[in-house]
Amino acid sequence: MSLEVESAGATLVDLLRWRALNQPDQIGYTFLADGDNEEIHLTYTELDRRARAMSAMLRSSNVAGRTVLLVFPSSLEFIVAFFACLYSGAIVVAAQPPRPNRPMDRFVVIARDSGASVVMTLEPIRSRIASSVAAINGLENLRWIATDGGADQDAAVWTPPDINGESIALIQYTSGSTASPNGTVISHRNVLSNSRVIRDAFQHTASSIGVGWLPMTHDMGLIGNMLQPLYAGFRYFFMSPEHFLVRPVRWLHAISRYRATTSGGPNFAYDYCAEKIAPAKRAELDLSSWSLAFNGAEQVRPQTIDRFSAEFSRYGFRRDAFYPCYGLAESTLLVSGGTKRAPPIVESFDADALRSKYVVMKKGCTDSARVLVGCGRARAAHQVIIVDPETRQQCPADKVGEIWIAGASVAQGYWQHSETTGQVFEGYLDGTGQGPYLRSGDLGFLQDGELFVCGRLKEVIVLGGTNHFSVDIEMTVEQCHPAIRANCVAAVAVEVRGAERLVVIAEVDRRFAAAVASQQHEAKDPSLVSVANVKAAIHEAVSRNHDLSAHDLCLVKQSTISKTSSGKIQRHVCRERYLAGNLVLVESRAQG
Repeated sequence: MSLEVESAGATLVDLLRWRALNQPDQIGYTFLADGDNEEIHLTYTELDRRARAMSAMLRSSNVAGRTVLLVFPSSLEFIVAFFACLYSGAIVVAAQPPRPNRPMDRFVVIARDSGASVVMTLEPIRSRIASSVAAINGLENLRWIATDGGADQDAAVWTPPDINGESIALIQYTSGSTASPNGTVISHRNVLSNSRVIRDAFQHTASSIGVGWLPMTHDMGLIGNMLQPLYAGFRYFFMSPEHFLVRPVRWLHAISRYRATTSGGPNFAYDYCAEKIAPAKRAELDLSSWSLAFNGAEQVRPQTIDRFSAEFSRYGFRRDAFYPCYGLAESTLLVSGGTKRAPPIVESFDADALRSKYVVMKKGCTDSARVLVGCGRARAAHQVIIVDPETRQQCPADKVGEIWIAGASVAQGYWQHSETTGQVFEGYLDGTGQGPYLRSGDLGFLQDGELFVCGRLKEVIVLGGTNHFSVDIEMTVEQCHPAIRANCVAAVAVEVRGAERLVVIAEVDRRFAAAVASQQHEAKDPSLVSVANVKAAIHEAVSRNHDLSAHDLCLVKQSTISKTSSGKIQRHVCRERYLAGNLVLVESRAQG
């Protein structure tokens, strides 16, 4: 039946109404409330009825064509509120609830920038943050609606909104990995187009089963996890991100228990499982049903693929289940991906040549090689080209350039930011005038149609006239000493006496920090509790692999490195904190 979904209509409202009519009793979503066994279900009919009823709560607020801020944890309540907004003709803006006793910076940026006048949330969240938000300039007049606090409205009085495929469905705020978040304007047509791309690329059918934990405020969690099962007509089981982070084995247990075929996340999630799940906790896993393990949202690392495959192969996981892919919010989600059940494409390239923006194959994994994982080919309805960002001319096959994208999934621009929209969404090739293209800000190249991503354009560090990718330096640092935490290093450039210099900020394991604080020199290996030895290892590795000398090395405590909701390092935030002197360093007493 999923193959008939293209006839459902032009909007997400049409899609859900079509599912409710044709598959009324099918369970679409199951929320694991405790992260384990406590199941709460939602059928297509129940979702449709509750969305129509909740939209009646919005009628008096005149939200048609206007932004509504959804502040929910990942939950069935979020899904209902999301569709209630669409059923009212409103524009969804989703934001994570601010954590208790933590800054509300991202929430405030999104609330102000979106111009929302109505906030939908749960009563415990409203009672905790509404008064604080009301004290913030520009947010005094927000109307708060607690969806769990009122009587159920009559769904029968609902009337369809006046929307079409070109109407704005949602504003997806970017992760903010390189700058302040921008609101990406995504139409109903964009979502349905990308949903079809994902379904075809992942070979989803009505018999597929999904499991996930990604936040629904993130594009991968919203488009890839929440909306894709509705589009393809299969069942989706999910837990909160917090339940995964506290006990990552819950994710794999859910895949095993429900015989999931599709699940995935950013690169760090696979490293996190390999690092945190003890062998004794793996005994009951059966991952043999997991036929597609997508890996995206941040750079895919070959070491991660190798480690996770080796650690979990005895529990039924197959290396060829890995599905490296590339996407971004500005193209709704997915842009490129490989072939299901084909092993990931991993190639070695000359690192010095890449830094000079040339592509030269290299045999073996030597110190002078950089190993990259291919992110597949541009999927149907997309065009990907590689362009010199300075000349705006298309690059030959042996050159690294900026990844430019065209297609039906490319969003409409940035909300209320016409100048930035022109810079990012209106790329035209010099000479031919071909375009418009979305300028991704990512650097990469195509080899026989396979897309390889090198890094971010804004995160290339130029030192001594040579280009260096931040991610390369960070990987070197991670691997040079066991005290340094994986995916928790930021390499940034700062200006010192008129010249750019390298600063490395690295998180160290909690046990190492505690040992340094108490100066446990009686440890079996004294180097493991010596700040000087860790710094020496970093200096030596960076010098050997990159021919660089770091101006400063900052060892910081666990959970210090700023990250986005998908685990991307926020290097610009780390740099700002360094320059402001706001990093709390791990230092020995002798050094302090």
